[in-house]
Amino acid sequence: MLSTLRIDWNQWGRVASLVLFIALWQLVALYAQTKVLPTPTAVFSRLGHELFSGELLLHLGMTLVRVALAFTGAMLIGVVLGIVMGAKPRWNQWLDNLLILFLNIPALVLIILCYVWFGLTETAAILAVALNKIPTVAITLREGTRAVDKGLLEVAQVYRVSRWDTFWQVYWPQLYPYLFAAGRNGLALIWKIVLVVELLGRSNGIGFQLGTFFQYFDITGILAYTVTFVAVVLLLESTVVRPLEKRLNRWRA
Repeated sequence: MLSTLRIDWNQWGRVASLVLFIALWQLVALYAQTKVLPTPTAVFSRLGHELFSGELLLHLGMTLVRVALAFTGAMLIGVVLGIVMGAKPRWNQWLDNLLILFLNIPALVLIILCYVWFGLTETAAILAVALNKIPTVAITLREGTRAVDKGLLEVAQVYRVSRWDTFWQVYWPQLYPYLFAAGRNGLALIWKIVLVVELLGRSNGIGFQLGTFFQYFDITGILAYTVTFVAVVLLLESTVVRPLEKRLNRWRA
């Protein structure tokens, strides 16, 4: 009973913080009386207009597709690289300098290079986003692999557990915290990079629309699309990421 009340209190706390932020925004906007800071009511009104016109759903849908493809590719490649580098010291020596190199290349440079090399295409856009994220995923999983409890692996070996079962039932569950850390960090980073990719070389998407609004100094439009963007992220976090993390980490309780 107490745990249920605690969970409800945490959920209400998150809602209360958002309500407080919106209320503070409303007060500051009313006090400032300036076009560069529209009120939340004006922003939500604009959001409703864009939603019912179909423009918002079109551009948001394109952005979500790019985010999903880039995120999936970056996670798959980064996880494999990280596990191999963490388990095999020789592979780590070979690839460590490359990871450091890609970690320190600015995202903008990779985006421009991909567009120059592969043209203003969807492939170039998704590749540019994935390349910016793969190194951070690989490094996170490398450290997770190094932290795996070798004693548990030895126990599985003593009991002659197959390599397949050892990996999925002993090895893999210990990587869950690192997977979620890489996923959360990756999703936050990919959202931002996708917007830059769309701004520079795509004809649709949230980033493209933000660039258009910027040209017309349309702050209300910029904030309306930003609110939508943030709402989608919060929805994914609360309905997918958090419940999945809790379920997969039950064995640690």
